[in-house]
Amino acid sequence: MTTPDTASNYWVDSAGDAESWPPATGRHEADVVIVGAGFTGLWTAYYLAEQRPDLEIAVLEGETVGHGASGRNGGWVIGNLAGLDRLIGDLALPERRALCAQLADNVDQIGRITEREAIDAEFHKGGTLDAAARYPEQVAIQKAHRAALIELGHAADDCLWLDGPALAERAAFRNGYGALFFRHTATVHPMKLVRGLARAVERRGVTIHEHSRVRYVAPHQVITTNGAQFSARHIVQATEGYSESLAGLGQRVLSVRSLVIATEPLADNVWARVGLLARPTFCDASRVINYGHRSRDGRLVFGARGAYPLGGAPKHDHAITPADIEMRRRLLLDLCPGLPEDVAVSHGWGGSLGLSRRFRPHAIVDSKTGLATAGGYAGEGVAASHLMARTTAELIAGEDTPRTRAPWAHSDVAAEALLKRWEPEPIRWLAAQTISACYGAEESLLRRGHGDNRFARAVMRANDRFAAIIE
Repeated sequence: MTTPDTASNYWVDSAGDAESWPPATGRHEADVVIVGAGFTGLWTAYYLAEQRPDLEIAVLEGETVGHGASGRNGGWVIGNLAGLDRLIGDLALPERRALCAQLADNVDQIGRITEREAIDAEFHKGGTLDAAARYPEQVAIQKAHRAALIELGHAADDCLWLDGPALAERAAFRNGYGALFFRHTATVHPMKLVRGLARAVERRGVTIHEHSRVRYVAPHQVITTNGAQFSARHIVQATEGYSESLAGLGQRVLSVRSLVIATEPLADNVWARVGLLARPTFCDASRVINYGHRSRDGRLVFGARGAYPLGGAPKHDHAITPADIEMRRRLLLDLCPGLPEDVAVSHGWGGSLGLSRRFRPHAIVDSKTGLATAGGYAGEGVAASHLMARTTAELIAGEDTPRTRAPWAHSDVAAEALLKRWEPEPIRWLAAQTISACYGAEESLLRRGHGDNRFARAVMRANDRFAAIIE
């Protein structure tokens, strides 16, 4: 078994040579200035340039294209939204079904654009083995989750329950009691996608500036740290979990860290034991979330056990420690017993994702100030950023579409009025540690076969209450 002494990001290492764009200098006027060259910012630029080719659009990136979560995530493209029940749960069933159909098509739209723009982003729609139950107590919970998805508006044929033997035909998980197979999930190589998207928007006349960190945003005005100044009718703050330097967003979109590893390419005989031949994504039913997928070049990309540091500073470097890597390698071995004990990890990296206070993704455009933002993806941002950015572009362009009429779209409102502040430190950090400890206790009790005793049931009820409070 080998693990890397210093961690590196597989997406960066396998994406090929990166283009570069010059820093911003001087004074400029534009129609739209977008802060952040990740998925949210670049998709917004893409749809604005498509709908309104007459607009002068500039994208300002503090580091390099894809520096934030867009170049560090697990590569999932999910046809759902975090907190969907809170967004659409009060609507009539036909409306809920129409919105769920939008979410399904959102995945396919990303695939269509990668094909149209000739972006080799390794798009593959293999569905997901969602919340595989590894303990008997989880089976009823996951079946109820399936029923809730269908009641919410997802098509029953897109949410299939697989019992233990049916699950084993697709993936050989340890103690796989069953899983929900959700059809509308794909995978991508996120760094190839974000770089290809940057090239696509540049072909449409959008100007990109790297190493142009924004220090000041006000209605119709942006100033970078090196003194470049932009005036614009609309300014889109597209920094999500990396919003610490933007006044008004840093306390409303919380930065939480996530760590990911990638194995060396696995031999065919190993894949025969592990399964995943159709390359679905997968996660188990643990509250602390273990998730992964099989990459196009035959690796397992696996993420687990996010964390919240005191103060919530976003993670700008990629490195994680050998101990972080080894812990995730052991979790992966526990989940997939077909792997050899000495399975080698070639890469390990980390980044930050954004959580809004009510766990509600949003696209906000304030026509009075010209300020706009999108985010709150809660770790499901590859697909959600596309949808929210498309919505943001349509709101700015004044389009009337199914997306601009959706409950995640907000016009003529300030982000500060809509997004609730998170509690001050150290309350946030103490709450995060308490919740993590309780989730870990639940996992330990289930693992030891004590999930049905009185104490375990009390812990699980407490965890349900924690989840309700933070949402």
